[in-house]
Amino acid sequence: MPECHHGLTTDMSTTDHPNIDDNEAITALSPSAKLVYKVLEYEGPMTQAEIAAESRLCARTVRYAIRTLEEEELLTSRVCLDDARQSNYWIEE
Repeated sequence: MPECHHGLTTDMSTTDHPNIDDNEAITALSPSAKLVYKVLEYEGPMTQAEIAAESRLCARTVRYAIRTLEEEELLTSRVCLDDARQSNYWIEE
């Protein structure tokens, strides 16, 4: 099983044919939520601060985008093992 950021382990394999419902949900997202989704899709698990740095979005916009992605069930999160004040976020298959 691949090791993800901060020692978490998870299967990060991808499929060539994502769920059609997910595609529709992604299309309906705001531009900032789409950007956060794509950053996580390409970079793998990241914290909010890492997403903000990579996407160049402000922290508040990243928090809003993460909340939107979680509501649409397009994002998975887990508390960091190194620092319980932070969470790692990633795109689940």
